[in-house]
Amino acid sequence: MNETQTPEIAAPAANAVAATEVQCAAPEACAPAQPPQSGMGMLVPMMLILAIFYFMMIRPQQRKEKERRKMIENLRAGAKVVFAGGLMGTIAEATEKTFKVEIAPGTVIEIARAAVSAVIGEDGQAK
Repeated sequence: MNETQTPEIAAPAANAVAATEVQCAAPEACAPAQPPQSGMGMLVPMMLILAIFYFMMIRPQQRKEKERRKMIENLRAGAKVVFAGGLMGTIAEATEKTFKVEIAPGTVIEIARAAVSAVIGEDGQAK
């Protein structure tokens, strides 16, 4: 604003700005038109989330299950084991799908191989 202009001249310009603000009270009406976004913008974050989920949850569980299967395959008669129900005993005989386990002197039961949860070491702790 020049020093020669009077405040009355500047006032209508201020009113014009205020009138524009009143017309744009609804943001949707005044927002510039945006082009529609493609599905690719959503695909990349979704793939990233799935990759993180796979490496943090699924992969470690698969590795743990593979180690458990290997442990069960290597069990032989004389090994002390703990079963899923908490039952502890010594393997008396190993068959293809089951173990005959002595849980008390003279008491032998037959249990599925898949029920083995841990092997008891010489120190009495489950491995």
